[in-house]
Parts: sequence; structure tokens; C-alpha cells
Amino acid sequence: MDKEPITLNGLKKLKEELIFLKEKKRPKIVSAIAEARSHGDLKENAEYHAAKEEQSHNEGRITQINDIIARANVIDVTRLNNDGKIIFGCTVFLENLDTGEKINYKIVGKDEADLKEKLIYFQSPISKGLIGKNKGDYVEINTPAGKKNFEVKDVKYI
Repeated sequence: MDKEPITLNGLKKLKEELIFLKEKKRPKIVSAIAEARSHGDLKENAEYHAAKEEQSHNEGRITQINDIIARANVIDVTRLNNDGKIIFGCTVFLENLDTGEKINYKIVGKDEADLKEKLIYFQSPISKGLIGKNKGDYVEINTPAGKKNFEVKDVKYI
């Protein structure tokens, strides 16, 4: 069982989701199953089958979250010395040297990655190209969209 790195915030969100699934969603599904069951013949009862399928998905996600938490290696970057080096959990401020666009990413674990939120998986091409670099470095990264050139403007451990 490999430990999976996760940020403090990522762990907090998973625990919140777990509580929601167990305490809010699970009881709703159970009552939906009971309601559908009361309608009689289960073979042709679409509501019953939909509720059972939703129950299966919910219980699967609960199992998945419990597994992630059990394997979590929580990394709190706020407790590390910020020497400008890019590491797991830090926030990187970049300038795309090809377009002039300024972007920032937080390097996170697999289960917290969300590109819309600028949370990128530490095994992604961009993260792999950035980890170990320092503030002020120029970086060329091979991405699925081709080579990209960045300057590391800042690194924060927040």
C-alpha cells in the first residue's frame, strides 16, 4: 500500500465529502429505496433500480475516500522553510514566455487535482518539469500541447 501525498486542505476536503456522503446522501438514498420498494414489483421499478445504482456509486466513493485517507501522506508546506524551491504542495507563479500570460498553480496529489481551480497533479508534465526548480529559473516543459517556456516568478508555501 503506497502512501499518496496530499495537502492539508486536500485531506480536509476529502473528510468533508466523506461526512456528507455518510450522513446526508446515504440516508436520502436509503429512504428513496424504501419509497421505491413500497411501489410494488421491483423487476420493473425504474426508481428502485436507479436508487440502488446511486447507492452503489455512493458506497463505492465512501470506500475510495476511506482508502485515500488510509494511504494519505499529509504534507503541510506552511511548516517548511520557503527557500524558493518548487516542491509538492507549493504554489508556483509563472510567466509563459511564449505568450506573456501570468499563471499560477498549486502542486497537489491525484485526488485534489482540478485544473479549473489551478490545482495540478504532481505527476503531470508541468509539475514534473517544475519540481526542483527555483524562483527565477527558466523552464522548458514538454506538454501534450507542445513545448512551453516559463519563468518561475515566485514560489509560495501557502
